[in-house]
Order: sequence, then C-alpha cells, then structure tokens
Amino acid sequence: MKVDYDYIIAGSGLAGLSLLYRLLLDKDLQKKTILVVDKAKKSDNDRTWCYWEKGDSIFENIVRHKWETLQFFSPEVTKTFSLKKYKYKMIQAGDFYRLVMEYAATFENVTFKTEAIKDMCEKDGRAILFTENKQYTGKYIFNSTSLFLPKMNTQNTLLQHFMGWFIKVDSPVFNEKNGTLMDFRLEQKHGATFMYVLPTSATEALVEFTLFSESTLEKEAYNFALKDYISREIGIKNYEILHKEFGVIPMSLAQFPKLVKDSDKIVNIGTAGGFTKASTGYTFQFVQKNVSQIVELLKFQKAPIAADSWNNKKYAWYDRTLLDVLLSNKVTGRDIFESLFRKNSPEKILSFLDNDSNFWEEFKIRNSVPLLPFMFSGIRQLLLKNKTKD
Repeated sequence: MKVDYDYIIAGSGLAGLSLLYRLLLDKDLQKKTILVVDKAKKSDNDRTWCYWEKGDSIFENIVRHKWETLQFFSPEVTKTFSLKKYKYKMIQAGDFYRLVMEYAATFENVTFKTEAIKDMCEKDGRAILFTENKQYTGKYIFNSTSLFLPKMNTQNTLLQHFMGWFIKVDSPVFNEKNGTLMDFRLEQKHGATFMYVLPTSATEALVEFTLFSESTLEKEAYNFALKDYISREIGIKNYEILHKEFGVIPMSLAQFPKLVKDSDKIVNIGTAGGFTKASTGYTFQFVQKNVSQIVELLKFQKAPIAADSWNNKKYAWYDRTLLDVLLSNKVTGRDIFESLFRKNSPEKILSFLDNDSNFWEEFKIRNSVPLLPFMFSGIRQLLLKNKTKD
C-alpha cells in the first residue's frame, strides 16, 4: 500500500527535525503534507549542542545557558576573551525534541511513523521510501539516515569522540559567566585532546573530554580523564554526576553528495548531506544554515538543492586543508589551535570557523599556522578536487 505526501523526512535527529520545524514556521509551506519516519521516537536528552551565534534565533527559548566570556588554554597560550559579536550557547537535545514535537502536534498534516527505513529510490518522478512495513511516496525525500554514506576509513576520516559529564557540587565553585572553549593541557598521545568546561550555574557544569583521532577509546579511558581533570585542574573532589553523554562525529574528506545517486528527488541532509563541518565537527549551526536554504528554495517552488557559492567552496577547501594536515600527523591539533589563538583575536577565529570572516581575517589566520604543511595539504586538496570533477 502506497501513501503519498508532499515531503518525507527520513530520520528525526537534529537535521530532520530542524527541517520540519522550519517548514512548519513558514506560512507558505506549513500546510504541506509531511511524513517523518524513524526507527525510534526521539525524546531522550541524549546529546548537547554548543555553538556560537550572533543575536537570537528561533531556538532562543530553549537555550539552556549562554556565555559572553570564553577561555582557551594550552601549555604555551592562555587567553580569556569577551565576545562582542557572538554569544556561545548551549541547547540540550531533550528540550529541542520537545519543542519541535509539541509544535508539530498542532498540525494535522504532519504524520510520524516509527518504522525502520530499508531503502529509498525515485520512480516516475516521485520519491519512494521503503520501510519494514510499507511504501511511502512523496515529491521529495529528505534523507539524514546512514543508508548512502560514502566510504569513510582511517585514510580520509578522523573521529571526533567525546564523553561529557554534567556535574553538581554542594558549594559555589564555578563562574557561570565564563566557559572554557578548549583546554589542551592534557596528554596528546591519541591525537588532538582537550576539555570543555561550561558552567551553567555556580554549582553545576558540563565537563567534556574530546579527542580527534582515528578510533575511539575504551570507556574507562574517558572516565579516568574526566575524573583526573576535575580533581587536578578544577580542584573538586566531591561531586554528583547528574547526566552522562557520549558521542562520535565523523570529520571526513569523503564526498557527501547533496543528492542520492540517480535521483533529483532524494536530498541528503545532516551528516549525510555534508552539513557537519569537516575540520571541527561543528554541526548545529551548519544544519540550521543548510535547512534554511532548503526551506527558502521550496518556498519559491524551486528544487531544494542549493548551488555551492564561491564562498562555500572556499571554506570547504579551508576545512579539507586543515583536516588533511591533521590526518597527515605533520602538525598536531594542539599546535595548530595554539598557533591560531596565539596570533589572532579569538573572536576572529570564531568568525573564520563560522564561515563568516573577511579577507584580512582569513589572510591573518592562513599566515598564523605552519606554512609548509598547510601549503602542501592545500595544493593536494585542490588537485584532488579537480581530479574528482574530471
């Protein structure tokens, strides 16, 4: 039995639900029939997204905390800096899921199905989604599943993996106005290794152990690193762990196509569509930028595949160059970020990582990292890009 919709969203994670929410906020599109399919219902507080942003957004009401002052630490560089253009923000997944699901529940034209997705294809101008139970057709499928991910291996991909603890202490310890963006004063034997410390009150904070490496660690290694850091650097012996989370994000040179092969009706979004920033793993804001483009194109009855601008191609090259350097092991991640923060205004680094820097900011940043490794990696990535085109 086939059931037909305007739009089918395959996967109800960050990308799928962000797209749904923005479609429903648009008066021209909110009456479209929309199907959301996932093998599981999303409600758990299974992850935390942190990002920097100018001004307020449609998610402002669920921002758990925001910081106007950030810190960077390494053995050679210590910086505390006040943010002017940006605020550093935290959103927890449980709040995000609840916001979108409660709003979607007010629309009769939105349907949710809890079914395992098996395949999807295009036939006779319609996109078809196959689940364990049924077939569903639509004008477009927006796919954030792993069905069509490119091949990723240790030659082209690093993993950003992390364990975070939300901890609580009995007496005031933290300055909730100051967040630690990166603390590299850790052993670096597995690759780029650092801590976040993001206080949400004088007695509570997220402490997160993060690595960029080829593979994940044994669980006990994360636990040991967190215990040691909380005791040694923060100076806390007694605390309660309110919540734990673990995640893995691919940082990859693999090509993530916008469309599923042989179809212009199945559009990849999220990690599947290359929305994760290759060089850092940052996802939340890049998902928002990309799904906003999709909504804008649909609103004007255009195909929802935005052409890559010259600016986008430029930043993609920067990302691939940095990731290529990290994969080559010719310069360590700590040395790269140490160089960046030693020689540049931290907020200008954030602008660069947000794909929002100007010519002179980019010039200074390019000239603050080791020249030869970045030059060779940059040329290699340009040659590989041209070879792919051919």
